[in-house]
Amino acid sequence: MDSPYDELKRRLCEIQDLEKAHELLYWDQVVMMPPSGAAVRGDVRATVARLAHEKSVDDEIGRLLEQIEPQAEAMPYDSDEASLVRVARRDWEKARKVPTELAAETAKVTADAEDAWAAARQASDFAAFKPWLDRVLELKRRYIECFAPYDDPYDPLLDDFEPGMKTAEVRVVFDRLKQELVPLIAHAANNEQDEFMRGPFAVERQHDLSLELIGRFGFEPVAYRLDTTVHPFCSSLSTQDIRLTTRYSEEELTSLFTAMHECGHGLYEHGISPALERTPLCDGASSALHESQSRLWENVVGRSRPFWRWFFPTVQRAFPDVLGDVEADAFYRAVNRVHPSFIRVDADEATYGLHIIMRFELEQELIAGTLSTADLPEAWNARVEEYLGLEVPDDGLGVLQDVHWSSGGFGYFPTYQLGNVISLQIWERAREALGDVDAQLERGEFGELHQWLRSNVYAHGRKYLPAELLERVVGGPLDPEPYLRYLKSKFGTAVAA
Repeated sequence: MDSPYDELKRRLCEIQDLEKAHELLYWDQVVMMPPSGAAVRGDVRATVARLAHEKSVDDEIGRLLEQIEPQAEAMPYDSDEASLVRVARRDWEKARKVPTELAAETAKVTADAEDAWAAARQASDFAAFKPWLDRVLELKRRYIECFAPYDDPYDPLLDDFEPGMKTAEVRVVFDRLKQELVPLIAHAANNEQDEFMRGPFAVERQHDLSLELIGRFGFEPVAYRLDTTVHPFCSSLSTQDIRLTTRYSEEELTSLFTAMHECGHGLYEHGISPALERTPLCDGASSALHESQSRLWENVVGRSRPFWRWFFPTVQRAFPDVLGDVEADAFYRAVNRVHPSFIRVDADEATYGLHIIMRFELEQELIAGTLSTADLPEAWNARVEEYLGLEVPDDGLGVLQDVHWSSGGFGYFPTYQLGNVISLQIWERAREALGDVDAQLERGEFGELHQWLRSNVYAHGRKYLPAELLERVVGGPLDPEPYLRYLKSKFGTAVAA
């Protein structure tokens, strides 16, 4: 007969299996599914979400936890067993506050809303998407009320992605960033256009270069696949089954940075200890910790001068007609140029933060009801003009550009910029530990950096709350100053023409 701990783990593994099946259904929907499959896919996802939720709120999990917790408290805090019990308690109590019917309805509506968003974005037609956004917002408000009382209505949404963090904490960090980013961008903005950055760049060669980067960063070919989609993302079905996605355009090379970004997410999931497989611990500590890794590999590594001293000759050989006469430093300046633009995912490092801060502000207003969906495009356009100095020409380049609201991902956006902040805290610590990292990058050697990150960040999965893991890795709390030092150093002098 199984021990109470073994029985708890068995039940938690079943829940994890269902959640991974739901994730696979989503991946297939946006990557492989024919358009006519949308009508049924929402119902299928709703069924799987309902089954997972029913199992996650089962009274038996609570009874098993009560039996196990006295013994778990006597175990080392960082043991797999004590960590599993601790995380299971938090997940169980949170899940029980949400009715199963609401969880299933949300899965169904957001699946349909994502398809509606994709069509609306293609047509640049916000009016077509507005009814779906209204439905998603209504579901989110019902979800928030499950957690009353709360300090801020945005707190329950943020907690889904950044456990333990409060909206007020994010505001403090973002206010500090906005204070510095606005003048920095005004100083560093450069509207020059480098003709060689407009291609044409053959898609097949971009794909080959993306695969080369993913492999050099540390991914075994048998553990991942790379496909195309409208809005790139990473899905983890197990530590050995990572689905990376990207998109290509012959007119630009942003696909290389997309590949590095999604590879960073994938390396995190791939690097979690195999002992945590199929348990609630087999995931990143938080969205911001996850984003810290995608941004570290994409920007801190992938936009650095040492990196391009190594990789530019390879890119140059791939596109000799376009880049044959271009110097490496000129290319480095081009991929780091500060240039306000409409699309978040294509934004440079300096302006990216303002894209996120703007969305964070708009989300809070939508949730609070102080901004109606009817007025959202106008509010979006006004904020873009205020923060970035741009006039938005249409909804496709504006309010419809991101998938997150259609999928119910309110609370997710701020974690992108929190991830940027954390990436530099971790980078400073890695440089202290590894010595001359720049020389390694210039030789195309990423093994030591990858292994350090795997040992110090990835392997732990969800064993610690985000604040606990950050304290273990960098020796302190969330701090925007390393990030600001990095931006000021880089864009004050490093990429000056």
